[in-house]
Amino acid sequence: MGCPCSKQGLAEEDSESPKEKVLVRPHVRRVSGSARVETTEALIVSLDKETDQPRVRNKQNGSIGALALRDEVVEKRRERQHARTEANPKLSNIPRHVEGEQVAAGWPAWLSAVAGEVIKGWIPRRADSFEKLDKIGQGTYSNVYKARDLDSGRIVALKKVRFDNLEPESVRFMAREIQVLRRLDHPNVVKLDGLVTSRMSCSLYLVFEYMEHDLAGLAACPGIMFTEAQVKCYLQQLLRGLDHCHTRGVLHRDIKGSNLLLDNSGNLKIADFGLATFFHPDQKQALTSRVVTLWYRPPELLLGATDYAVGVDLWSTGCILAELLAGKPIMPGRTEVEQLHKIFKLCGSPSEEYWKKSKLPHATIFKPQQPYKRGILETFKDFPASALALLDTLLAIEPGDRGTASAALKSEVLP
Repeated sequence: MGCPCSKQGLAEEDSESPKEKVLVRPHVRRVSGSARVETTEALIVSLDKETDQPRVRNKQNGSIGALALRDEVVEKRRERQHARTEANPKLSNIPRHVEGEQVAAGWPAWLSAVAGEVIKGWIPRRADSFEKLDKIGQGTYSNVYKARDLDSGRIVALKKVRFDNLEPESVRFMAREIQVLRRLDHPNVVKLDGLVTSRMSCSLYLVFEYMEHDLAGLAACPGIMFTEAQVKCYLQQLLRGLDHCHTRGVLHRDIKGSNLLLDNSGNLKIADFGLATFFHPDQKQALTSRVVTLWYRPPELLLGATDYAVGVDLWSTGCILAELLAGKPIMPGRTEVEQLHKIFKLCGSPSEEYWKKSKLPHATIFKPQQPYKRGILETFKDFPASALALLDTLLAIEPGDRGTASAALKSEVLP
């Protein structure tokens, strides 16, 4: 499932230069039986001293080139930095005696002091009760490992959260993901089984159930084309998981194939709630527009909207549905401008009433000079009729026209 690394206990920390980071980028993914294998290239990312811009060189051939500002690493960092500043329920301070009890139970004081409410009622797992087997993922702020729970013998996934520092705001941002996961409990949402930490370390591991594949990895395998029945099955599970999230006041805000995990039985679970947030349908609140991976980002976010709801996740779901049926991403933009152009060209440009009513921050910059006609039905005319009807709804320019996950579950496309 990723780059194999030597077996090690959790007490062993990854050595990493603060000036350089290694980004492991997948090249080829295959499925052979129950195992997924991928070849990778190691890219060393650093900051240029003169321009203060990110630069990358290939670890094998040493070639160097400037990274565009929309590179995945830079984009994800910006998204998370913006997400930290948005309005969210504040983590309440717990009484001093409770904080003392948590520290006595094994929680580090820095975590209990800032996020005591989040870990309330839980006992930390010991670092020596897990054995790392493989490194299966790496992001801007975390590493993911396949590991064995030595107490139960079960295979689990460990997400190691990295902290640039232990500033309270950084810890609160991490704690929000835990808070979100503790609110959710559904067969199609990845389950948080526990936390691993110690007083001697500034790292924190989130323990999840292990899933063998992700949807993007399977879709990228040469020769694999999902059947209509498989697409319906995956879509139904995704919508069920989203409906659970939305009814509990959670927006995922990063639905894409690599965040949809699959086991060998075809069960799908929504994962990676690092950009998730709480929302209240009946209350206006300022949320960041710097979320959702570019290819799956709805037009209102590209136009700078800060007041949005379930429509952002439903747009991403529509992109996933079309991608599974088409066998490739349908709107692979390289920049925000190009992404909006692709959206307008496929889905039609917004009406004059939309521009006047929405008053979005970037409307004057990105409003096309020539209006575009909607072309979804013509572009995807070979899709099953029922799937095409649902796709037309999910990829509506107006967020309110996309409906809800609950309504989409009643679509004819689903069994």
